[in-house]
Amino acid sequence: MTILITGATNGLGAYLATQLVKAGEDVVAHGRNPERLRRLSEELGVSTVQADLTDLSQVDRLADEISGRFDRLDVLVNNAGIGTGPDPSRREESADGIELRFAVNYLAGYHLTRRLVPLLTASAPSRVVNVSSAGQQAIDFADPQLTKSYDGGRAYRQSKLAQIMFTIDLAGELREAGVTVNALHPATLMPTTMVREAGRRVMSTLDEGGSAVLRLITDPEPAPVTGAYFDGTARSEPDTQASSADARGQLRTLSEALVATALDRRAG
Repeated sequence: MTILITGATNGLGAYLATQLVKAGEDVVAHGRNPERLRRLSEELGVSTVQADLTDLSQVDRLADEISGRFDRLDVLVNNAGIGTGPDPSRREESADGIELRFAVNYLAGYHLTRRLVPLLTASAPSRVVNVSSAGQQAIDFADPQLTKSYDGGRAYRQSKLAQIMFTIDLAGELREAGVTVNALHPATLMPTTMVREAGRRVMSTLDEGGSAVLRLITDPEPAPVTGAYFDGTARSEPDTQASSADARGQLRTLSEALVATALDRRAG
């Protein structure tokens, strides 16, 4: 299988890449830092692609590169993400002027996945795995980018729920195309950059979280399941907003508008 992992140069992404290479899979590792990608390529022999997910024009270029370089894509793992940051009270924006957690944790994966749907469909049966979180909070569509009252924890939780809402919608769209789409909370507080940055106590290992993600990537059992959210390996229920078709429709409208505005601005 050809498996693309975003955020593959450290933490959970690097763990997944290592285990999949050991299992004989063809891994395409994405990262932001060219030097880290070079080291990863030397260590594991993987193909690499580079892009800064805070910039939607680079996400666009990344999708073009993947579609041009690879004739199939069996699994897309949207793993890249950021936490609340060292100062949760400080609001940050992406290169496109979008609240940073929403931009990186959700919108970059949303746009990349939509751009790669033709390749995933042509490679069917194929899978999309969205690495989300048990930390979720309903999106305030009156102020989705939290410009009026910012809290890094809320920004993170909204972005993670957005991932799950997108998972449900995309699964419905691709159900007949042979592409399954699922999301999961791999494990609580693994030893990752975002956990260390937030000063949180580690509670789980990369083995625990990685095993749950690998199950959705390679295990034949969950393949027919689509549009689901898992807590570890157990199917679970996300925040109630995820079940609202109206809320998911609002999210898609917002996402399409943000992507279009960002790319139009870059093109101009």
